[in-house]
Amino acid sequence: MRLGNLSAVLLFCVCSIPPAQAGATLFLGEPYGYGGALLGAGHSALYLSGVCATSPVILHPCGPGETGIVLSRYRSIAGYDWIAIPLVPYLYAVEKQEDIPLFADKKLVAFLRDRYRRNHLESLAPDLPDGETPDGDWYELIGASYIRTIYTFEIETSPEQDAKLIRALNERPKRHRWNLVTANCADFARQIINSYYPHSVHRSIIGDLGITTPKQLARTLSNYSHRHPELQTSTFVIPQVPGTIPRSKRVRGVLECVYIGHCHFNPGKNALVLDSNHQLVAPLTSADRRLVQDQLEELIRAASSAADADKRQWTSLHVAAEPALDAAGGPTLQVREGGEVTSVGIARSNILNDPTGSEFAVGLMKARLREELKSNAAQKTARADVESDLVLLQQLLLSQPEGLARTTAFAIEGRILSSEGVH
Repeated sequence: MRLGNLSAVLLFCVCSIPPAQAGATLFLGEPYGYGGALLGAGHSALYLSGVCATSPVILHPCGPGETGIVLSRYRSIAGYDWIAIPLVPYLYAVEKQEDIPLFADKKLVAFLRDRYRRNHLESLAPDLPDGETPDGDWYELIGASYIRTIYTFEIETSPEQDAKLIRALNERPKRHRWNLVTANCADFARQIINSYYPHSVHRSIIGDLGITTPKQLARTLSNYSHRHPELQTSTFVIPQVPGTIPRSKRVRGVLECVYIGHCHFNPGKNALVLDSNHQLVAPLTSADRRLVQDQLEELIRAASSAADADKRQWTSLHVAAEPALDAAGGPTLQVREGGEVTSVGIARSNILNDPTGSEFAVGLMKARLREELKSNAAQKTARADVESDLVLLQQLLLSQPEGLARTTAFAIEGRILSSEGVH
């Protein structure tokens, strides 16, 4: 199975190596929140690996080390019709992949979004006169993976096609055009995809009453890809980051099951999942989930005789913790306990840095694993991530005081399967 360009870009970002071939990837984002669940349409955006941005509204061909942009139409941001955001900030509101938090809540996400806005998006969403964060829909530009699962449908493009699109978008008026019925985010994505491959995607008069919907775009682009096997294509899932933010909902069309084609199209069917190492891997199976749950609970029992009390205490500390950054710019939580404040790293790059925060970090990894192992999350969770999360939890437990480390050593060495043992 050939990997998609998005996976390649995410992998190569670390080494600043540009992708060998450009592509256009439709992002189908699940709906979130009360309004999103009620409407059910979700959101459409396009990741263009060969197109980069001089500013959020001026495009240019990507050069060496540049990794493309996510382009979408938004309802009311600075009066513009569309806005371009770099890939990693669009997904995670951070600039480096190693800074993606392992577990997120609303307070942390608001902090990361506002930090990125102050550094890069002041022209679109300036500070209030008192220096505070402005209201508005600008938050939709960054951190999409904290609020929704995203299904991706990629198709290859050529430099000539990219250059033609860049000229068209740079030259045409950028005034606000958004309209729910006739000019929504899916209409914009439809126009862009059809500029690459005419008539490849279209709206549904019957199933969606003529309104362009994100799910209809994904369905028609998937069909187009099947009819053109000569084009390199891929489909995979970018999972929602585990945390306390409510999980996004199933995406639907306007009339959904009234129109049989919409009802039967499952955007995540047989799809691989993008893991934390930026590889496309298999999702958890039911057997995987049961096995890892048993391993996790056994490890928790061996490590603590008061698991419920520990969980309640950790939840209380987590709610009160304040987000901050470490010296390298990685995300941390300032945890206050007994009059003392401890800075705990919450990304893979810094969670093991300070043993004094290991007890809180253990609770964070338990919370992450419990979220990943929920039945409705398993098909959107990378098996490789659960394996590495178990190993990371073991490392954190071993960094605990000596007595606890001795208590857990048997479970870690003898009863918890290694990453090669989870299937």
